Amino acid sequence: MISISTEIDVLGIDISKAKFDVALLRGQEKIKSQVFTNDLEGFTELQAWLISQGVTNLHACMEATSIYGNALARFLVAAGYKVSIVNPSRTKSFGRSELSRTKTDRADAKVIARFCVALQPAPWTPPALEVEQLQALVHRLDHLNAMRQQEQNRLETVDPILVEAITAHVDFLHEQIQTTRNLIRDHFHNHPHLKAQRDLLTSIPGIAELTATVILAEIRDISAFDSADQLAAFAGLTPQEFSSGSSVHGKPRLSKIGNSRLRQALFMPAIVARRYNPLIHSFCERLLAKGKSKKSVIGAAMHKLLRQVFGVLKSQTAFDPNFLSPTT
Repeated sequence: MISISTEIDVLGIDISKAKFDVALLRGQEKIKSQVFTNDLEGFTELQAWLISQGVTNLHACMEATSIYGNALARFLVAAGYKVSIVNPSRTKSFGRSELSRTKTDRADAKVIARFCVALQPAPWTPPALEVEQLQALVHRLDHLNAMRQQEQNRLETVDPILVEAITAHVDFLHEQIQTTRNLIRDHFHNHPHLKAQRDLLTSIPGIAELTATVILAEIRDISAFDSADQLAAFAGLTPQEFSSGSSVHGKPRLSKIGNSRLRQALFMPAIVARRYNPLIHSFCERLLAKGKSKKSVIGAAMHKLLRQVFGVLKSQTAFDPNFLSPTT
């Protein structure tokens, strides 16, 4: 009888816009490296190479780098492989812990492979296509708003000869922003389940449609989080303590190791919620009475607001101020 190995091979992937380097770890064998183009032809060549190496049970790991790895990750999952997408800061810290001094794409792929073996990161589940499209639209809107603001700032100091050109560009960007907003509106109209989730979020005092849209785009799938604490950690809204021995006692602060877009989207809503969200208002008043700074209170309000987001999305029930005790 032929025994079938259940040992999992590991593939570290360092990906960029045009190509990706891979490092294959198979038990005690020497790491094997290869380079492929970041397109469907390269994905197919990778799969053929893995088959030629006798790989059947694979755990692939890559860093979360913009959108460059999305197509490859989906391809590998569709091929039946386990895929993890991790925060680059984790692999960078792991490389430093190994005293790694070489910085090349090939070396980075090897570090990612060893990281995967050592820490066994959680598997990645591809989000629904309509959620991925929503995120692309939201990011595009952010970029357009940033570009328009940059051009408007230039108008204050630019040479008069450029005013007309920059003004025309500002007008063009304004049109593109409106077009993108219309695309987002149509996207919700074409996907009623997303619209229903958005309506649940806007039932929370402090959260308007734009904030709800960003939250849905960044969270992607609430089922990926088992608790509100996990969601808060994902957003970087969990407290981080600084203490060592008996002499070093720093003030706790937000870790900020997480999704910065989600944190930014919650900042202004938390200020509004502090006034108009009854649960958050009473919560903030208690913190202020204890002598907490206004900055830390806003951070706590952001955290509390995200917990309410988790509650309404998980329960599929609109916000009810009477459902929770004010002391929770």
